[in-house]
Amino acid sequence: MDLTYPAETEPFRSEIRAWLADHLPAGWGQPGFSMTPDEKKTFNREWTKTLFDGGWICASWPKEYGGKGLSLMESVVLNEEFARAEAPLRADFFGDTLVGPTILQWATEEQKKQFIPGILDGTISWCQGFSEPDAGSDLASLKTRAEPDGDEWVINGQKVWTTQAQFADYIFLLARTDPDAPKHAGISYLLVPMKQPGIEVRPIEQVDGSADFNEVFFANARCPKENVVGGVNNGWKVAMTTLGFERGSSATTGHRRFLRELDQIIDVARQNGRLADPVVRQRLAAAWTRVKIMEINGYRSLTDALNGTHHMAALGACNKMFWSEHHKETMELAIDILGLDGQILTGTYDDSVDERVRRGRDDYPVSDLQASFFFSRSETIWGGTAEIQRNIVGERVLGLPKEPKPASVGG
Repeated sequence: MDLTYPAETEPFRSEIRAWLADHLPAGWGQPGFSMTPDEKKTFNREWTKTLFDGGWICASWPKEYGGKGLSLMESVVLNEEFARAEAPLRADFFGDTLVGPTILQWATEEQKKQFIPGILDGTISWCQGFSEPDAGSDLASLKTRAEPDGDEWVINGQKVWTTQAQFADYIFLLARTDPDAPKHAGISYLLVPMKQPGIEVRPIEQVDGSADFNEVFFANARCPKENVVGGVNNGWKVAMTTLGFERGSSATTGHRRFLRELDQIIDVARQNGRLADPVVRQRLAAAWTRVKIMEINGYRSLTDALNGTHHMAALGACNKMFWSEHHKETMELAIDILGLDGQILTGTYDDSVDERVRRGRDDYPVSDLQASFFFSRSETIWGGTAEIQRNIVGERVLGLPKEPKPASVGG
C-alpha cells in the first residue's frame, strides 16, 4: 500500500480548493452556516451548471468527449477535495457513474454524440433496469424480452427496485434478444426512453414513506434499433463493465460518509448519557475501527488500481460486503442508543428539498439517522447480496470449489 501522492498532484489540489472557495456560498461548511429554503433551492438548481461550466462533471473522461482527461490520481484528488468541502460532484449518479462510462467504452461514435452531452450537462436523467422479480442476484435469469420490429425493438417484461425510475428520461436495461441462446448469452444492453406509452412505473413505498424504488412494467414499449450498446446479444459482457465502474477514483473517500454518520451517533450518545455505558462505548469503538479499516482498504484498492495488481472484481466484492454489513450493524447501534426516542419520527420537514428526493412523509418525516437505519437494511442486498459477494471471494480469491447448483426437480 502506497500512501505517497505524486508531487505533481499538489498544484491540481490547490486549483480545486481555490475553485471551490470561489464558487461555494460564503461560509459554506463553517459552524453556524445555513441557507434559507429559497437559497437551498437556488443552489440545488444552479450547482449542476456551475460544475459543468467548471468542467468538473466526469472530468476523468477524454477531452474529446467533454472531460478533462484526468489521470487516476488527479481524479482521486478531485474526489478528495470535493468530499473535504462536502460539495456535490455529480449531475446524475446513474449517468455520470454507470451508463456514461459504459457508453464511452462500448458505444458507437453516433451513440456517444447523442447521449454524452446530456449526461455531462445534467439534462438527461437515467435509471438502471437490471433486476427483475426472479432475477436479482442471479441476473442472467432475466426474462424481459426485446424483439426486432422494423427499425425498433419492442420490449415486454418487468424490472424491479428501479431507483428514480419515475423521474428518469432513459433507462439502460438488459433484455433477452435471443431466447434460444444459453443463459448468459442472448442478452442485449438497450437505451430506452422512459416517457412513452407502454411503460408503467409503480413506486414501492417504504416504511418511512419514501419511494425511491419502483417497479417498471414494459408492454410493447419501443426504442430505436440502433440503441443497442456493445452489439446485439453482447449485453452480459457490457453489463459487467457497468457494475464495475463505481470503483477506483472514490476509493479514498468512500469511508467519509460512514465517519460523518458515526460522529453524529456519538453526539447522540453523549447527549442522552448512553456514552457512559461501557457496552455502548465498546460497540462505538468497534464501529470506528471498521471505518478506519475501510479507509486503509481504500488506499490499498487505489494502490492495486494504479499497479494493476489483484483481482479487482474480487476486491470490490470484499469491500462491498464489508461496508454494507458494517453500516447495517452501526445503524442498529444507533437505534439502540436512541432507545425509545428512536421509535418516534423526529425529523423536520424541509421544503427546500426537491420533492423527487425528499425522504418520508411531509407530515411526519424521519430524522437522518432513522432514514439511514431503514436504508441500511437494503444495502447487503442491492448491488449483489452479501452471500453472493462471499461466493465471489471464495471462488476467485481463495480458489474454493463453486457452490453446488440445486438439483432440478425430477432430474
